[in-house]
Order: sequence, then C-alpha cells, then structure tokens
Amino acid sequence: MKEQNTNSNLYKIRHSLAHILAQAVLEIRPNAKLGFGPPIDSGFYYDFDLDEPLSAEDLPKLEKRMRHIIKTGQVFEREELDQTEIIKRLSKDNQSYKIEQVEDLSLNNEPLSLYHNGPFWDLCEGPHVKKTSDIPKNCFTLETLAGAYWKGSEKNNMMQRVYGLAFETVDELKKYQEKRRLAMERDHRKLNRKQNYYTISDEVGKGLPLWLPNGTVIREELEKLAKETEFLGGYKRVSTPHITREELLHTSGHLPYYEESMFPPMEMEGERLFLKPMNCPHHHMIFKAEPRSYRDLPLRLAEYGTCYRYEQSGELAGLLRVRCMTMNDAHIYCTPEQAKEEFIKVMNLHKDYYKLFGLRDFWMRLSLAEENAGKFVDEPELWKKAEKLVTEAMDEVGIPYEAVRGEAAFYGPKIDFQVTNVVGREETASTNQLDLVIGKRFGLSYIASDNEEHTPIIIHRAPLGTHERFVAFLIEHYGGAFPTWLAPLQVRVIPVASAFNEYANSLNENMYSSFIRTEIDDSHDSFSKKIRSAAITKIPNLLIVGENEQANKTVTWQRYGSKERQTLAIDTFLNLIHKEILQRKDWRKTV
Repeated sequence: MKEQNTNSNLYKIRHSLAHILAQAVLEIRPNAKLGFGPPIDSGFYYDFDLDEPLSAEDLPKLEKRMRHIIKTGQVFEREELDQTEIIKRLSKDNQSYKIEQVEDLSLNNEPLSLYHNGPFWDLCEGPHVKKTSDIPKNCFTLETLAGAYWKGSEKNNMMQRVYGLAFETVDELKKYQEKRRLAMERDHRKLNRKQNYYTISDEVGKGLPLWLPNGTVIREELEKLAKETEFLGGYKRVSTPHITREELLHTSGHLPYYEESMFPPMEMEGERLFLKPMNCPHHHMIFKAEPRSYRDLPLRLAEYGTCYRYEQSGELAGLLRVRCMTMNDAHIYCTPEQAKEEFIKVMNLHKDYYKLFGLRDFWMRLSLAEENAGKFVDEPELWKKAEKLVTEAMDEVGIPYEAVRGEAAFYGPKIDFQVTNVVGREETASTNQLDLVIGKRFGLSYIASDNEEHTPIIIHRAPLGTHERFVAFLIEHYGGAFPTWLAPLQVRVIPVASAFNEYANSLNENMYSSFIRTEIDDSHDSFSKKIRSAAITKIPNLLIVGENEQANKTVTWQRYGSKERQTLAIDTFLNLIHKEILQRKDWRKTV
C-alpha cells in the first residue's frame, strides 16, 4: 500500500467517511463494538463486532444513512482528554476494543484525542474535513463485507469489516470502478479457466503449478528470449541441483533465520538436505570450483533454476504466490572497477525487456541501509561506496527512481523494478542486488593485478523474475491476447466449407513444418461460429480459405481484434509471419 498524505483533502474525505460509516452502523446496530476505521488507498473501511452480522442487503441502507448524515453538515471537532476520562467514556458505551486501543497508545506515550461529529464520537488523531457537507455528493460507495481479526491476529476475535470506495469526484470513482472491472476481467486466474495455461492439483500439492501445453509455450518462449539475450551479453549458462546440504545454507545465512519459509529437510545417511530456496549458493560454489584471475572477470553465470519456498496457504494465489518457482537468475562476479558498468548493463537489460513487452510506466525503488541499524552489515565505508556506485549507475541509465532508507538487504543495496500494469496496479517485476557480504562468507576470491587475493563484488539479477509471476503478469497485461511470437497458438486455418479442407490442411502442414504453431478448424461448425471461436481463444492470426484462395494459391488473413482482411500469396504471408516471430514484434500500437 502506498504511503498516504494525511494532509490531503482526499485523505480527510476518506477518514471522515469511515467515521460516518461507524455512525450509520450504530444507528441500525446500537450494540456494535467499534474496531479500527482507517483511510486506505482506494477509500476506507471500518471493523465491527456485531451481535447480528451485516449482509450485502444492508449496504445500500447504510449508504442512504451516510448520505443523510453528510447532508446535515455535522461539524468535526477535536477534543483532547487524559487516559482516565477517555476510558470512562468508552466504558459507558461498552467499547472494549477502543479501551484496549487507548491502553496501547498510552504505553507508547502517544497523545489521546477524540473527534466528534453530531452525536457520534470516536478515538482518533484526525484529520477530517471541517463538516460532513464538505464531502462531495456521490463520491463514495460501500463495496464489500469481509472478515478481519482484531489487530490482524488469528488469536483474537473475528470482526466484520465494511469496505468503501471514495474519491474526490464522481468521475474519479467511476474511473476506478472501470479499472477494477477491467482488472477482474484480466485476472490471470479467470483467463486461465478459458485459455488453459496451468492447473493446480490437490493431489500434487498447493502452490505447485502444473504447466499445461499453452502455458509451457509461453514459459519456453520467455526462456528462449532470455537465453539468446544473455548469450549475446556474455553470460555462461550453468545448471545446479534442486537440493543442497544443510551446511551450505548456514554459510549463505538462510539457516536458521529463514527456515520457517523453507520446506522441511530430508534426513538421509546422517545428513540433512534441503530443497533450495534460491540459486545463489550453488552459483557461488561454481565460482569457487577453480582459481580465478581478474582476467576471468566479469564472470556472468546464468541459470533457469527452480527454487522452493513454503509460502503460507492463505497467501497462495494462482501463479502470483507459489511454492515452486523457476527464476531467470544470474550472478555477476566482478572487480570494483567493473561493478558500475555491469550494473548499468543490468539496468539497460530491464529497459530492453520492458520495451519489448510494451511496458511504458515503470520506475525503480532503491532500498538503502538505515544508519546505525543493527540488521545491516557493519561496514560503513563499504556501504558508502556501494550506495554511491548504485546511485551513479541509476542516474546514468535515466530510469526514474526513489530512494528509501532501511529497506536494503542485509548484505547490500537493493533495487526493485516497479511496473504499473494496464489497470493501474503497481507490481514488483524484479529485484536486483549489489552484494557486499556473501563473497567473504563463501571465501570467494580472485587474483588481482597486484597479485593479491581480493573478494569479488557480486550482482544478483533476475530481470524477468520468476516464470510463474511474470507469466501471470503478462497474461493480465495482454488480456490473454498475446503477440504472435509469444502466443501458444499462432495461426488457425479456417476453411469456409469442407470442400476446401484439403487445401487448408496443406497450408497447415506447410506452416507446421516451418515451426509455426498452427492448427486447422475443420469441424462441422458454421463459418461464423468458427470465427467467433477463434476470437474467444484470442488467436492472433486467422487464415481463411475458400474457392478463390484455393484457385489462386492465396490466403485471406485476419488479425485478432480487427475486422480487416487482406488476401496474400502464401509465400508473402509466410515471410511476414516469420519476420514477426523472429523479431518478436507486436503489431498493435498499444496493449
């Protein structure tokens, strides 16, 4: 969730609406106990402990009451009281959750204040609009009901949460609702039910996706892209096991600190083996396997390695959160003199990939160490050099970024590439790190020009992230309508009648033999139904053949999403489609 500007008018509107919602609920549920009611980045919510739960049918009634309260122009007034007086008032109204909140605030010596509007009052630090009538008419709507544990802990009571949307204008509210509708339509889990990219089997296990043929095509095309790009970039490909001995993960620092997020060990022949949570330790051992000289650097080791992390069941979500993930991973081992140039190359690689996929709205989040914080490696001069190097590299690349203190990895600065998708939702596409520590932990070294041993700087990079998360992102980005090079099925041949099936089959076989993913629709369905079926499946290219096409050895070509058709010689079409696939072009101006 983005940090909110508490002084903005929008924040005040949303915060005030949360209070007005609580007031409206108390009017129909006088015994309701109040929890938290904060503004959020799309509106507001409020948590209630209710004898009689609210239903979806209650939401329009509550909205009506809220609009009446707004119309009355109740003034928001602040009042400061000491702990004793506030608890006395809360006890009188039987607001036990609020009393607990007061006690928590008092322990931290935080000021205690109330806000009144009309007959309603609430423990609150503000701010609010001056009066309820300052809230624009029809700028909000109550959206959904949900369950929420008090203070977010499963050990506490379950409360009922009412969510509301709120913006400064009706138009902004409608725009948001349209974006959300589009997001729901493009949800990769929903599209998967029609397009069959993957499946999750209870028999196999939660969070362990099985890639179906359509999804596997996308995976392999991405892998092909990365391997070609990395070959030209001087990367060396490696392959490592899925498991490792316990000792290696102690060296890397994963044990014991991250053991809770790992699969339990396998104990065999007196030793413990773990499924690897990441590829880094194995790559470091490859670097260590032979003596290295500065002449060998930079050494760029790349792998499509599968890793395993035991995500909590409640956090699993389609391909976005899984327990088995294949990473577009690489580690660059270099000298201090080479580090800046290598980092710039990594940044530019991201730019090239994002341009290819039509991603235009992206920026970087630079996470730095917190001064005097114990979780970070205590080498101030090393940190200073690393942060200077990374900042200079980012400035040269020219991608917008923001720097945040306190969120670095313990071993070095971290860069997250943030991408805004077609519906306005921000995603972390990949994470890149400059590592100051691991080289020493693993005893990695090279002989420098001074004939002395030095520890290499390590750059961790995965510009396409994990296959699982990135494919989910692309499904939603394209809405399931992939460009030809990435589409599971690139061409469908449609004969207008069965008399032309033979000609259609010969075309299909010709394309198939030249590695175009193609099929023929020779079903008994009507021609119009075949066209509709292709549109639903979002096949990028249709070839329609009938009497004229057969006689002239041509095809009639129609793109997905277009009503235009053009008739071409077979060779002309093949040359066009081969070029499009080879160059990985998207014919559409926008996606």
